[in-house]
Amino acid sequence: MGYIISTVNMKGGVGKTTLTVNLATCLAKNFQKKVLVLDLDSQISATLSLLAPQEFGKLRKKRKTLAYLIDNIVQPNPYAKLTIDDIITDSICGLQNLSLLPGDIELYDEYLVSEMLHQKCVESGTTDNFDEVWNNFERVLVDKIVRPIAHNYDFIIMDCAPGYNLLTKSAIASSDFYLLPARPEPLSLVGIQLLERRVKNLKKVHAQVNPLNLDLLGIVFILSEGGLFGRYDRYYSQVKRRVERDFSSEKIFPTDIPMDVNVAKSVDMFMPVVMSAPNCSASKAFNKLTEEFLEKISNYQPSTK
Repeated sequence: MGYIISTVNMKGGVGKTTLTVNLATCLAKNFQKKVLVLDLDSQISATLSLLAPQEFGKLRKKRKTLAYLIDNIVQPNPYAKLTIDDIITDSICGLQNLSLLPGDIELYDEYLVSEMLHQKCVESGTTDNFDEVWNNFERVLVDKIVRPIAHNYDFIIMDCAPGYNLLTKSAIASSDFYLLPARPEPLSLVGIQLLERRVKNLKKVHAQVNPLNLDLLGIVFILSEGGLFGRYDRYYSQVKRRVERDFSSEKIFPTDIPMDVNVAKSVDMFMPVVMSAPNCSASKAFNKLTEEFLEKISNYQPSTK
């Protein structure tokens, strides 16, 4: 059974997609791991970091995106023609071990979800248990999609939307681990703190009925302007020490991802930087980070908190 991992932070613009697609690509390319990337963000950044827009357009026209699978959970269709295997795109970036479950700009209809859950309450004889019904749906939505195929992969890495919407919560609930990308900046730290509070609450909500086997694998710092943070080295170190006080150094990946113009260029090429510029500083850092990732997985000990 493969590991299911969410890449998540409450704040946007911290490098979630950059981390997701480059870690996945390194695992497939350099360590021969079979990896699936799942795009849960309606901005479809992970999808367009691995596929050209015209390729995505063709898939969406055929309904071969995550939205089709979610629709079939919200409104089950016994005549549905597509399976998840039909929707997953294999051999991404020419790598046999790398696959993508494409996202969509319209992943689900909130009204239909609410209507469906309200109907479940009515069928149970009361509407007083809506929170319970919602929490159960939140727990199973993404799990129903990824758990049946987890044995086909070494890793399923899910790129979550910023904030804390239904899909992000459901992805976290279905995960074995989550990765927390961050900038060494105050607002990014607020995103870390908010996420940890909400993960703690999520565990509490599900503790009595179906406890979550979920833990933070680690925090990855993705740096801003100035190479290795340039003239802000001292401030960056201060921020990192603040995080270490909250999490301990074991929960922070030793390798930081430096600012590298090749990362931005790779986005225009619709491929990860480790493919477009394998010898640049960012690619070398991602390779090192992937080694650390695999070591953390192999040496993992459940949190005592």
